[in-house]
Amino acid sequence: MSDKYVFPAVTPLVASLPSTVPFTGPEAIERKTGHLFRARLGANENGFGPAPSVIEALKNSPNEVWKYGDPENYDLTNALAELYDLKPNELTIGPGVDSLLGVIVRQYIEPGDVVINSLGGYPTFNYHVAGFGGKLVEVPYLNDKADLQALSDAAHKYKAKIVYLANPDNPLGTWHNENAIEAFIKSLPETTLLVLDEAYGELAPKNELPAMSKLWPNVLRMRTFSKAYGLAGLRCGYAIGFSELINMFDKIRDHFSVNKMAQIAALQALADRKYLEEVIKKIETAKQQIVTIAGKNGLKTLPSATNFVAIDCGRDGKFATAVLNELIKRQIFVRKPFVPVLDRLIRVSVGPRKELDLFAEAFSYALIAADKG
Repeated sequence: MSDKYVFPAVTPLVASLPSTVPFTGPEAIERKTGHLFRARLGANENGFGPAPSVIEALKNSPNEVWKYGDPENYDLTNALAELYDLKPNELTIGPGVDSLLGVIVRQYIEPGDVVINSLGGYPTFNYHVAGFGGKLVEVPYLNDKADLQALSDAAHKYKAKIVYLANPDNPLGTWHNENAIEAFIKSLPETTLLVLDEAYGELAPKNELPAMSKLWPNVLRMRTFSKAYGLAGLRCGYAIGFSELINMFDKIRDHFSVNKMAQIAALQALADRKYLEEVIKKIETAKQQIVTIAGKNGLKTLPSATNFVAIDCGRDGKFATAVLNELIKRQIFVRKPFVPVLDRLIRVSVGPRKELDLFAEAFSYALIAADKG
């Protein structure tokens, strides 16, 4: 019936792009299969949930929901600044790192500008680059870690406007230490912005990442409340950098994008340091359980500084995809990379022991079924 109508034309750039979602959500798979997942271990959520004090704060604040959130995010910004020994104007808050990445790309990228990412790196960033007409150059991983030298070389070769680096890495969970990151920053052109996505920073080994008070004139650091703090459903993240960089956000950001309940929850989550320590221990225990499950099936895992573990299925991408599909048939949700070399892996997020026990049982059968298939 729509053939009878003439619709207003979108820009040529938007018209040229595919209509897509960077990730297929577990809900979409459930709708397609007609079955609910028994274990949700694929979205890198914190299956242990937020602090009880956060739940209590939300329960005590239902009458706040009619309000817009504070457009300056004043309380949360100042609490973060105090925690990290920063000035308040060296931080900006947004509705999750994904949204902040889009605002950053909008600030720096015009059609045709070159942006560098790792091949198989976080796809939502690439999605934003395409949406603003950037030219994406991808550099392969080296030994299952982001290849810092190759990223730097590409930045110089292509005069890149932005280099994106997730450290700790998504989707592999591996990481580079403070010395390597600081050397990498020094190696980049002064005119290239490094987007240093540290969404899993709280889960990295102690003292492995640069102190949060360290700033560079061409670096924006990203953190989130979605992972360690267990608030993925409320969408709250932040960017850190020199005030000259942070000021740019106020020119184009959606000032009411962080909702009132997210502000309340994030502020309380930040204050409850005891729970953060407890949940990090739970995450470490769960990661070790995943490593043990893999080992019992004769498989190896990659070192992880995140809330997930990448399991090497020991063969090629076709086999690993078959394992993934067999797990889905058994109502176990996990994900995997799909680019060559990385595609031999599946990625399993942490969760309560009950869910990991379900994964353990299904994984053995999935490996057998994939081998026969």
